[in-house]
Amino acid sequence: MKFIISGKNIEITDALRNKAMKKLGKLDKFFDPETEIHVTMSVEKSRHILEVTIPFDGGVMRAEVEGDNMYAAIDKAIDILEGQIRRYKTRLEKRLREGAYTPENFKSGKEVEEEGEFKVVRTKRFEMKPMDVEEAILQMNLLGHEFYVFTNAETNQVNVVYRRKDGNYGLIEPEF
Repeated sequence: MKFIISGKNIEITDALRNKAMKKLGKLDKFFDPETEIHVTMSVEKSRHILEVTIPFDGGVMRAEVEGDNMYAAIDKAIDILEGQIRRYKTRLEKRLREGAYTPENFKSGKEVEEEGEFKVVRTKRFEMKPMDVEEAILQMNLLGHEFYVFTNAETNQVNVVYRRKDGNYGLIEPEF
């Protein structure tokens, strides 16, 4: 696995880097050797924030943890990622490296309930007129929503704008 470790408002010490690589390295049995793990450590006032993103063939696993201690946040992120792998093991099995799924990899003493069928409880339909990103953000804010689906006037494709936890906005564009 390839580690990409960066910091915002924090100096990444060798001890912190080694701890993250050692703990996250335990997940290598679930992914291809070429898989990149993006780790971002940041400090805002007294909050320590750890973001771990693992893009893999056709999907992304992500954990974001806040705490008072970066070392504890690393341990918590590992628990979150292992839980995601356990919950979605049947979906991920096809995407994971050949032979990575074995029952002993998932023995932790924690039994996870299998998810039932997904149930759509409401369907909305709306007209999508072409607009630019700024207008879509304005519409989203006027509606008081956290995301907004629109047709991008520049690309003529369906895009999504969303409000991030840090108060900024994100844009999701399809890639073909």
